[in-house]
Amino acid sequence: MTATAPTPVDPEGAAGSPPAPKAVRAAGGGLVAACRPRQWIKNLLVLTAPAADGVLLQPVPLAQAGATFVIFCLASSAGYLLNDARDVAADRLHPDKSARPIASGRVPLRIAYLTAAVLAATALAAAFALGPMPLFGLVVLYLTLTTAYTLALRDLVVVDLAVVAGCHVVRAAAGGAATGVALSNWYLIVVSLGSLLLVTGRREAELRLTGLVGTRPTLAEYSVDYLANVRSVASSAMIVTYCLWALAPGTFPGLTPRAASIVPFLLVVLRLNLLIGRGAGEQPEHLLFQDRQLQLMLGALAVVLAASIYGP
Repeated sequence: MTATAPTPVDPEGAAGSPPAPKAVRAAGGGLVAACRPRQWIKNLLVLTAPAADGVLLQPVPLAQAGATFVIFCLASSAGYLLNDARDVAADRLHPDKSARPIASGRVPLRIAYLTAAVLAATALAAAFALGPMPLFGLVVLYLTLTTAYTLALRDLVVVDLAVVAGCHVVRAAAGGAATGVALSNWYLIVVSLGSLLLVTGRREAELRLTGLVGTRPTLAEYSVDYLANVRSVASSAMIVTYCLWALAPGTFPGLTPRAASIVPFLLVVLRLNLLIGRGAGEQPEHLLFQDRQLQLMLGALAVVLAASIYGP
């Protein structure tokens, strides 16, 4: 008998035949995962400005801040899809990123690019419909920064740190723009330094993983000592700035809740630096889900600040 050669399988599906239901479900689930919903926690930054101003619990600002959160979830997912589509080759060299839906082949590149464009357009349309033009401008700025980072800026040493940290600051500023809250210099400085701390910690953790320099070209230009020093400078400046704000003269003398918030704030910064120094900073958002001590410290900080802002 003559053996019959197996029929080649078309990875995109045979022409004229619908894809198998399991394949469709797998691709759909992969696309949702590629949008990185776990990282949407970063977009909670849009709530911080109205919360610090004491208006977050009012119905209108709460609705505006909630809508802004959704807008930035759409915009950030568009950036993640574009980044992963452009990084397919490098991600396949990474022990964890190689399992991402686009790198593993579960989501075709053309679907990733198309979905990114749709999400970005939806975010812009929603920001325009929400009303405040500063918010629309910030969404445009965010999408511009994330796109420029993916295409070119991530290959520029130090600039890559500033751009990613800047995206966090844009999120925070958008919350103020959406709710009409004026951002203080104290707020902007603390958010900027905190963002730089987390971004630098992520690069440091990536560099500590041996053999991963090829997955991100700028890592070859950094050293662990340099990144640790940047992290130390950012942490120190952030602590000083926060203390100056918390201890500024107010209506009531003595130990106010705002002054008392220095203690949990300091503990949060110290805990973050400890975890990053152990190499756990590659996915900063995961620390909030996994580290119980950090959760308790952040909870204590939130309670004390809430007493300061919303208390009598």
